[in-house]
Amino acid sequence: MNETISPLVRRAIRRAGVAGLALATAGCATAPLFAPPPATASEEQIYTRLYPTYAEICAVSQLGKKSGFGAEISSGIGGHAVLYLNGVCRKRDVDYPVLAMCDETNDPADGVGLSVNAHYQNAEWVAVEGRKFFFDGDLGPGEPLTKAAYRRTQSEALAKGVFKGVTFHDEVYEDMAPGFTPATYQYEMSVATDYAITFGRNRYCARVPLDRAQMQIIVGYLNEQNAPYRAGEVFDWNLFEHNCAHLNHNALAAADIWDEWETDRFILVSLFDFPVPKNEFVNLMRRTNDLPIDDLVALYRDEAARRLLLKRGRLPTEPGALLDLGTIPRQNEVYDPDSRIIFYDEPITGRYEQHFREILSQPRYFRLRDNLAYFAGLYAKIETGRRPVEAYLADHPDWDADRQADFRQFYAAYFTYVDRESKTVARDLAALDAKSPMPGQS
Repeated sequence: MNETISPLVRRAIRRAGVAGLALATAGCATAPLFAPPPATASEEQIYTRLYPTYAEICAVSQLGKKSGFGAEISSGIGGHAVLYLNGVCRKRDVDYPVLAMCDETNDPADGVGLSVNAHYQNAEWVAVEGRKFFFDGDLGPGEPLTKAAYRRTQSEALAKGVFKGVTFHDEVYEDMAPGFTPATYQYEMSVATDYAITFGRNRYCARVPLDRAQMQIIVGYLNEQNAPYRAGEVFDWNLFEHNCAHLNHNALAAADIWDEWETDRFILVSLFDFPVPKNEFVNLMRRTNDLPIDDLVALYRDEAARRLLLKRGRLPTEPGALLDLGTIPRQNEVYDPDSRIIFYDEPITGRYEQHFREILSQPRYFRLRDNLAYFAGLYAKIETGRRPVEAYLADHPDWDADRQADFRQFYAAYFTYVDRESKTVARDLAALDAKSPMPGQS
């Protein structure tokens, strides 16, 4: 999953020395971008009123820039991964990427997009203010990408100071095209990878509603990841041991959405177990929608889910975890609009491809009303099938006294959670159906 192919990235891949072997050990499945109808502006407004703090992990497709205009840039078929955080801002009084909750900065921005790139020397990630600019640059819906719009967006990124305080590896400049300075070349090399993503890449985003405390934990985690490089360490991107998808996965792990994916492991371990952007999209959509939350014992045995329920009264699978897609403008003077991204899939079963198609074809994954209705039915089923805690304990005579006490606590928290969420979903569905003001509106 590569960020743009520059001499530095090619060196990183050569240093790994095993890319061919990795590809040989997995079935590589590709799929065309077939999208459900896009959400309307009013649907987006309703969503953010219900879920003001949310994260999006996005798998974005390979990059192919047309030759003869600026830097010659391409990327691998594994694509790239980016992260968007709604309700989080970049601190403007710091000459380096540092995050804070938006109301702590008095910032009108809706959120920030984060990208990891092998080009960076003194940072693992950069932060781009504004969801629309991060994903779509200066383009409106349906607008073609012209060279003028490309330059205009680049100028806006420079004005925003996207790379303020961030240095690139010297190797990035080895192929610097005439007419650029090192500063402007940073912005040229980063379009459609670190900002204005859909100029040259299709995106598949999985949204995860979070509470404020979870988002604050993620902000702290991300700031900690950049801190060593701000202090002088050199960031060394690695496809298998430390890539763009690792950061996104582990940011959500910090909030107990799932377990951590260890970085910088022994290469022969990492070779067979590293996060892939499109796989991560599917993994997250299934984690936040399809965890068997009606199977109380299975849920109890899921360590991350158990921690989240007992610490925060939440579960990884909850209402509001929707997909969101974006496509490359077909009328495009700068990039090839035909772009692919692969799964690293099982050669025989092809389960990722199957799950991917299910997600993009079932409305509960991409329409808020359908999603809420699905969870309303699921919570009703859970209440109907409720068993006393003693029945569960009788099924597990091997549990010692400590385990039984822990399960009792989990059981109580679980049904408190289900009761609360059932009422919340019913209220939200009624508001949607009546087209009445959403929570927080007058």
